[in-house]
Amino acid sequence: MKSYENYKLKESISNRKPKKHSVAFFERGSWYHRTKTLDDTGKIKYGKKGGFASQKEAEENYWKCLEAFEKSRMSREVKNYGTITLGDYLKVWFEDEFSPNVQNTTRMVMAHMIYDIILPNIQNEIKLTLVNVDYLDALLRQCSLSSPTAGNKCREVLSIAFNHALVEGYIKSNPMPSTKPYKRNKPNITIYNKAQVKQFLLYAKENSWYLEILLALFCGLRKGEILGLKFEDFNLEDETVTIKRQLTANPIIPSGSGSKILKYELTERPPKTPNSLRKLRVPKVIIDELKYRKERIENNKAKFKDKYNDFDYISCQENGNPHSMSAFNIALNKLCKKSALPSITVHGLRHMYATILIENGASLSKISALLGHSSINTTFEYYCDISDESNNIKAFMDNTFIPEEEAD
Repeated sequence: MKSYENYKLKESISNRKPKKHSVAFFERGSWYHRTKTLDDTGKIKYGKKGGFASQKEAEENYWKCLEAFEKSRMSREVKNYGTITLGDYLKVWFEDEFSPNVQNTTRMVMAHMIYDIILPNIQNEIKLTLVNVDYLDALLRQCSLSSPTAGNKCREVLSIAFNHALVEGYIKSNPMPSTKPYKRNKPNITIYNKAQVKQFLLYAKENSWYLEILLALFCGLRKGEILGLKFEDFNLEDETVTIKRQLTANPIIPSGSGSKILKYELTERPPKTPNSLRKLRVPKVIIDELKYRKERIENNKAKFKDKYNDFDYISCQENGNPHSMSAFNIALNKLCKKSALPSITVHGLRHMYATILIENGASLSKISALLGHSSINTTFEYYCDISDESNNIKAFMDNTFIPEEEAD
């Protein structure tokens, strides 16, 4: 089990601190250090190695030899797969098998579930091969107390990990499918009525984020999609926009650091799902506001000259740099307070867009296409319960809000 070997090797070497006194010593005209090796029976043999010109050279070689010894020792231990515990397996699987193959945002979420919720709730550590349904149900029950979504998410993580263990032959059967399922909580959706939307837009029109607000409310774009939009994505003649990318906060998490995030870096990525790559018609109010935004940015370019960083983003700071991922929601929160309305997020505006479509009788398949959902099931899960004819806000929509490929 190579992954287990790598994990234990890292744990053994990285957590070991140098001794107060040097591991090297001078003898017979050169520097030496002690050694440990394994014979054919697995017994440790002690010795020494010399011929080094300096103390530093001998010390550096000592740690290399120690790493080789630990690797050899771990190779012997993992020949019997039944010795690994559930906790150790989850760390090994996550660090060596799962993390290298996913984006950092996914790694961040999974790291939180494993290191901050699952592992602390393992009260009676047992071997991986002995884990059964009752044990996992008890573990998930404890995990579910952490938050309303923890039970569902932890079960998802454990299912992936145990499926890998089954495929690799570490276990003979997978107990996860028989464990108790946990419901995925639906988000609380804040929906404004017609009067509130009017009031909100009245204040928003004077706000520097007006264009972004319109794109969220009248096109249903995600925050990352809005922040990743460039002027080249718009066709002013056809009044359409093509969603080609998203801007995301990429968490930098050093290997072996558990769920600790070193920093965030803004990164351009493809849209969230293949279906998120889409072309939409946009209302004239957005086209007009886009032209105004272009003028404002051109003025900033003239102001900052060679210090302006031109990424062609429609949503950016005065010097051209992209906004932080939290800036839009912070601006919305201030706007809601100013207009004396319930607080709403960018995702809330996207929900309101879906609600408008539902109230106008749009089909689930069309709503799913507009929102860029991975499947109609996703759309149904979020919006099947939304229905309030008394809050109809048809006046804010028109028939141009359909995907370009579905236009007549």
